[in-house]
Amino acid sequence: MNTSKIALGGGCHWCTEAVFLSLRGVQKVEQGFVSIKEDKNNFSEAVVVAYDRTIISMMDLISVHLHTHKSTSEHSFRNKYRSAVYVYLEEDFKQATSILNQLQSDFEQKLVIKVYGFGKFKPSEEQFHNYYYANPEKPFCETYISPKLKTILSKFGKLADSKKINAAHVMT
Repeated sequence: MNTSKIALGGGCHWCTEAVFLSLRGVQKVEQGFVSIKEDKNNFSEAVVVAYDRTIISMMDLISVHLHTHKSTSEHSFRNKYRSAVYVYLEEDFKQATSILNQLQSDFEQKLVIKVYGFGKFKPSEEQFHNYYYANPEKPFCETYISPKLKTILSKFGKLADSKKINAAHVMT
């Protein structure tokens, strides 16, 4: 197995966690708060994703991420929800930057997402882990997370863990 790690932020970590738990090749998702390498005390909601790069690529993960959060929007909550790719290795920094440049053509507006060196991680409270799959029928989940999973099924079907998503009663 070829395991790699990347952290991604952009919206609520409940939402982001559900998105990445719904993909084939993702081995583990930890939700919480991530800081950037240059400022280890400046945390933003994010997830750490461990994935098997023989099944899913960094390009796939970043593409899904861009299409499942407001990656072109500078809004008032960007400090809490930094639109980011956090990498652990210098070569991943270059690769992620190149991927973002390639994927810009998928969007009419300019992407606001940035690539950062990974700083620190603080997990969220245990009660919030696996929030969507433990509570798929809660109003928050139906309103905010289910549409993201529908996007995965319709736009990234080959990457989706369809059994898992369908078990949560997400309909296309």
